[in-house]
Amino acid sequence: MRLLRSVATPIVADPGPRPSDSELDMFGLTHHGKIRSENQDHFLLCTIHPQVVVHGTSLPHVEELPLRGQRLATLMLVADGVGGATAGGEAARITAETITNYVASTLRCYHTAGSADEHQFLDALTTAAQEAHKAVRANSAEHGGNVSATTLTLGIVVWPWLYVLQVGDSRCYVYTHGILRQVTRDQTVAQSLVDEGLLEADRIKASPFNNVLSSAIGAEEARPEVTRHDLSDRGAVVLVCSDGLTKHVSDAELSDRFGKMLSSQQLCEDLLELALARGGSDNITIVAGRAPKRVPKAV
Repeated sequence: MRLLRSVATPIVADPGPRPSDSELDMFGLTHHGKIRSENQDHFLLCTIHPQVVVHGTSLPHVEELPLRGQRLATLMLVADGVGGATAGGEAARITAETITNYVASTLRCYHTAGSADEHQFLDALTTAAQEAHKAVRANSAEHGGNVSATTLTLGIVVWPWLYVLQVGDSRCYVYTHGILRQVTRDQTVAQSLVDEGLLEADRIKASPFNNVLSSAIGAEEARPEVTRHDLSDRGAVVLVCSDGLTKHVSDAELSDRFGKMLSSQQLCEDLLELALARGGSDNITIVAGRAPKRVPKAV
């Protein structure tokens, strides 16, 4: 298993105060589409906090104590199962659960994000993907060796950074200042051919290799890629999605919908409606989140 890292240049400007939980605007949905009868996608949208669990006390008002600590991170995960029958969905479920278990048990690593010891956090993300890969492979072996696999796109926001863990071809986008960026690289055979100069980029959608994964959790090879992106600008929108959306909706159309966004829920529902109207040939999963810009108080 090979790790490719791409870490952005540290920011210089003061990112400002961390958005509070009440300021976060987040939403996620998944749909089986119009062709497939089963949904093999899974998603997870959550915030991660240290927590005090009281098992006994003589204090009269324990409920008034700050038992839940400040948010450490926000997690946005999409896993798109690959395989016949229920195998792909099982792989996606195992991956989401394994990742959640791992990130919940490595809370100390979050404090290294953006610091000189950041490699500890990046290594933890890579290890999480490796553990998911092992778990899916073990599950396949227990069920007669039928190979099941899944994509994994995981965005973790540790203010003011977005860390993206990528295996497969589900995507993560960031929209800020009216510009949409795809911050993941599709791990497909077609994309590899483009990278090697053997296929023109404008022919990638027509290529028979466009939907052939070169890396996936549970497959013969899984190559986690970890990147870091600056989210210090309030109002930036992060979107994680399966290819059931991007098969039918272009980046230009995504950018247009982001520009008209009223809320994360409205954005996700509008994009789902558009993908279904175009045929909905695959399962569709969309997760979006932002911390809207603060409106100055009137003097």
